[in-house]
Amino acid sequence: MPPADLALRAAVRHDDAGAVRAALAGGAGLERRDEHDRTPLLLAAAADRVAAAGALVAAGADPNARDDREDTPWLITGVTGSVPMMRVLLTADPAPDVTLTNRFGGTSLIPAAERGHVDYVRAVLRATDIDVDHVNRLGWTALLEAVILGDGTAAYQEIVELLISAGAAPHLPDHDGVTPLRHAERRGFREISGLLGAVR
Repeated sequence: MPPADLALRAAVRHDDAGAVRAALAGGAGLERRDEHDRTPLLLAAAADRVAAAGALVAAGADPNARDDREDTPWLITGVTGSVPMMRVLLTADPAPDVTLTNRFGGTSLIPAAERGHVDYVRAVLRATDIDVDHVNRLGWTALLEAVILGDGTAAYQEIVELLISAGAAPHLPDHDGVTPLRHAERRGFREISGLLGAVR
């Protein structure tokens, strides 16, 4: 890899926006891929290097560039749950494509719901028109993932409430015909069962 590209990656690791700009001015490739097809912006997003990402976005970096795992900078934010990174990427040109899906067929909202990232779920629902009822390859929506893969604690209760408030279909079943309410009841999640059962 050319020295300027190595300098850019070092600048991203250190979250140094000035060094990012200097490396780009020195000839570093804005979209140069590493051995896993990750661009500098994807590396910044994965490590939550917000200042570096801001400099890359200002230079025109693509928030939709895929790596060899089908991730993009935008999709990664659903995994990390970083609201500051999400907001930086929303200023990108081109804009993030919120319909893109990861290797599991999920939008960024789905892993965020699975991992209990309350602030991210709230922010992405407010800031974008992401499909709250998108179904991934497992047959699960964000609501189903919050119930099936969550632990029923306050964070997951809040995520369920946020999803319902955003228009999520509370009775949309998985591929086996099991609804979020039934999953919640099976797992003994009384609070979540109450939230789901109250929706008609």
